[in-house]
Amino acid sequence: MSLPTPSPPTATSTSSTTRVARATSLDAATVREWMEAPDGPRIIDVRTSAEFTTAHIPGAYNVPLDLLKEHADELRHHLDDDVVLVCRSGARAGQAETLLQAGGLSNLHILHGGVTAWEAAKGPVTLGAARWDLERQLRFVAGGIVLAGVLVSTVIPKAKWVSGSIGAGLTAAAVSNSCLMGAMLSRLPYNRDGAPDLDNVVRELAAV
Repeated sequence: MSLPTPSPPTATSTSSTTRVARATSLDAATVREWMEAPDGPRIIDVRTSAEFTTAHIPGAYNVPLDLLKEHADELRHHLDDDVVLVCRSGARAGQAETLLQAGGLSNLHILHGGVTAWEAAKGPVTLGAARWDLERQLRFVAGGIVLAGVLVSTVIPKAKWVSGSIGAGLTAAAVSNSCLMGAMLSRLPYNRDGAPDLDNVVRELAAV
């Protein structure tokens, strides 16, 4: 009995090219190779503008997650090409994917491991003024509050619940793959300096 012939990669025809089906999560090497192809994807970086300025993949568009949350409907209309979503480690990119998929987009992919994995794989980056990334700020603020709660509890015992609430919040953030504290920090002037507005993002996306 002859073995069945493997099916070729699924492809869908578009007006400009033939799109080959790709996995949702792509490693840095795959994304880099795809970017060099004629049908290369758009790279959408959902980190804060401060993080983006510090280091980003050349050619990426900065669409901070909070901006995407507020204007997902408007942005969907300008993301008809294949899109690779990028953040520091992949968590925020996952949230962005969920938001855009809710509007019917199926051409979304995530850079597995985010910019951290991209840099580890020696991928090219555009560098700017160094800023603390959001996850580092989160560790600093959360750790500081926990430490302060423990120290104050030696005088005011009930202060221990401040530390406990931070621990509970971080646990919930891990389970839900979201973080209220991170969302609040992303809105600070430090992280919003030079942040693009909707009009600028749409203009850049439409220019290609």
